[in-house]
Parts: sequence; structure tokens; C-alpha cells
Amino acid sequence: LSAATAAVYKQWIPNTNFETASNWDKGRVPCARDVVHFEKDKVVSVFVRSPHALTDMYLPMNGEFVLAAGAAFTAFDGSWDPGCDSGGTVRFGDAEHRAWFDPTLWRDVLPGGEPRPGGPIFSVDEERVPCRYDDVIFQPETSFRVNTDSSQPVIHLRSISVMGQELNTPSSWAGYLGGPSAPLQFHGNGTLQVTGTGCPDKSGCACGNALDGPRICAALLRASGGQCPEPACKNPLQPLGHCCGVCGATINLDFTPDFDLQKYQDRLIQELLSQPKYAGVQMAISKVHKAQTFLGIVSRSTTPLIQIVLIDDRAGVQAGTAAEQLAADIMEGIAQHGEALGISSGKMEVATGSTASGQVGSHPVSRTTAGTVMGLLFSLLLLGGILFLYRKGKLRLPSLRPPRSWDRLEEPAAPAPATDKGFDNPVFNVEPPDVDLGEETPKDLQVFYLNPLYDASETET
Repeated sequence: LSAATAAVYKQWIPNTNFETASNWDKGRVPCARDVVHFEKDKVVSVFVRSPHALTDMYLPMNGEFVLAAGAAFTAFDGSWDPGCDSGGTVRFGDAEHRAWFDPTLWRDVLPGGEPRPGGPIFSVDEERVPCRYDDVIFQPETSFRVNTDSSQPVIHLRSISVMGQELNTPSSWAGYLGGPSAPLQFHGNGTLQVTGTGCPDKSGCACGNALDGPRICAALLRASGGQCPEPACKNPLQPLGHCCGVCGATINLDFTPDFDLQKYQDRLIQELLSQPKYAGVQMAISKVHKAQTFLGIVSRSTTPLIQIVLIDDRAGVQAGTAAEQLAADIMEGIAQHGEALGISSGKMEVATGSTASGQVGSHPVSRTTAGTVMGLLFSLLLLGGILFLYRKGKLRLPSLRPPRSWDRLEEPAAPAPATDKGFDNPVFNVEPPDVDLGEETPKDLQVFYLNPLYDASETET
């Protein structure tokens, strides 16, 4: 399948089923001698799969029980119940904190809902949460409650499957939202919107979760106190869309309209990742949007590029070295076949445990070329601006004629006496004619100077 038609399915993991032991504060399903408590001010939807006998049950003010065929609640009649010798109060857990943008609550699955087999492909953290062209699956015969708080007003999706029913058109999803269960299952300021369309671009589509990146990272690192684990390399790489630095390599590709993301990923898997020496290497490849910078200033515009992230399972000084070698092989393939693959250029950065300087390595040609181009562009812009202002008359340039060295060395000349008939002209170096300034100057007197910078022959046509 091409990237324009390939679908990604992500399944919501937690549920609010009555028979799920982790949903109860005692870590077990209530039995006949128990008193069941649902917090009265907590909104909840609970799926009940089988019949249950209980001593007593306190219900919430706003909620629902979804009963499967044969499911029921009956009052405990005092008969012996194996495994329930001593009763107690069992409380249903709080499902309000389960957030849509928590990567730990999602998993990649096949279209039928089966877990996707493990392999060399992984996703950066922002793409572990459903992207705008993904299909979302809530397991059949399960209830759930999910917080959709978001930094974006609308969360776009290709489709949503609930209770085994796939909703893949805007109208079918709108109909479901108007039903009684949706308000009990979804809460928060983000609005889910089903589009029914997949990624239309064979070069891939950006995930669309960048605005909620901080929310995703906060949820992912909550268990560790908001701190990323200490990497094995001194200066780890920071891939776009990933919460923590990694040891290994990243490659950023500039592409042409001929580039096909899915075909290129398959090519890398078959020709490189399948080799035994790369058995412990994992790769994430996707389209991302990188903010443009000029002279260190971040612009509002972004540039689409293909990001490849390579990590391996090596430790210590060997951390990232296998990923580094794979990155070098990928760059060699781009140099040989990049034009045919629709790749115009590539830049590689490396960080391993064996990097002596502790600095991130980069492809030397890319960095030198970029610096040279930026320098030339800046020089041309500066010269162009000066020329423009000069032509508009808004800028006056100082004289560029350097003073003669012998002029600087001579002592200042004494003032000329009052009877002096003229002055030394440093430009023309010609004595003016004798004129008696005390008498009236004749009207027909003409005074000529020889101008060494002027050639009368040039004005003749």
C-alpha cells in the first residue's frame, strides 16, 4: 500500500468494565458480600458482561450500565459464595484522569484489533497518540471514559470504532455524539471530528499533534517526575516530536514530488534493517514540519521534511554505534540513488556513547554548504540594501580618496600674507590669473581652469 492509502489503527487500552479488577480499589471484582460504591458526583459508563449478586450498591447521579446479553444484578440472598467469605466496601476507581494525549494508553493494532507484531519500526512520542489520518478503535463490548483536553479546538481523525461499530463519516459521527452514551464516554475541551479521509499525499502527512506535544510529554514522563532518563551519550539528539533525547542518528531528507514514503520505508527494511548486523536497530520515519530559522531567529513558517530516527539496543560506549553505521549506509544509498527515489538532499546527525568530544556529529558537507550559502545570501542582501538606499538618495557615502601620506607628514603652512594674489588648489594645482580685486571686474573677463578630471573631447558628438 502507498502512504496515501495505508491506514494506521490505534486502540484505546483502558476500560471502565465492571469485570476489570484494576477498576476497583481492592484490586478485585466485587462479590456477593460486598457493598459497591460509585462516587455520586462522578460521571461514568460501565459495561457489565455477566450476572452479579451484591449485598448493596450505591450509584452515581449521572451514569449508565451497558448490559451484555445475560448480564444482571441481583441482591445477595445469604447463601455461601466461594471466594467471598468476608464482605467489605469496594469502590469504583476514578476514570477522569485518563487522557487522550497519554501515549501509554494507546497501542498500534491491526485492522481487526489484534496487536501489531513487533518489528524494527517505532513511532516518535507525538505519533504514539492518534494522528489526524488514523483510525481509532475502542474495543468491542467495553465501556470507557477519556479526557479530550487539547491545545487545539478540533482533533481530526479518519474514523472511530465504538462497540464494534465503525463511524467513518462526519454524519455518522455526529449522530453518535447526539446519543446518550457519548457525553459519558468523552469529556474535555477538545472536540473529536471524524473526516473519513486518509492521507492524500504519497510523500506522507504530518501527524498534527505538535500543539499538544507538551501535553503528551507531561503525561509520558509523569511516572518519572517529569524527568527524562539519563542517556548513554553526552549530547543526545532531539528528534522532532520526541520527548527525550536519544543516542543514535537522525537523518533529515528534502524531497521532491516523486518521493513515496511507504515505498522508501519498505526499501530500507528489506535492504538494510533486515541484515543481521542491524538486528537491534529500530527506525522511525515520518513527515514532520521544521520551523525555519534565519541568523538564529525562528520564523513562523515551517519546512516539510522526512525525518528518520535510528536507535539501537547497545549500551555504554557502544550505544548508538549500530544506528550510526546504518545511517551512513542510508546516506550512501541517497548519494547513489537519491534522484531516482525523489530525494534531493539529506543531512545526518549522530550521537553515540563513543563520541570522544561529546558533540553531536553532522554530515560535514551539509553543514559547510549551508553556512556558505547563508553567508553569501546575507552579503548580497546587505550590499543590495546599501545600493538601494544610495540610489534613492537616502544614503550618502563618504569620500573614499585616501589622504596622501606626504600631506600628513608636512608641517602646516604659515598663513598667506594679505597681499597674496591667490591660493593653492590641491585639486587643480593651477594658479588663478592675476586679478585686482580692489577694482571693478570687467564684465568680459573670462577665467579658465584646467580640470584634469574633465576631457572636453568626451562631450563632442
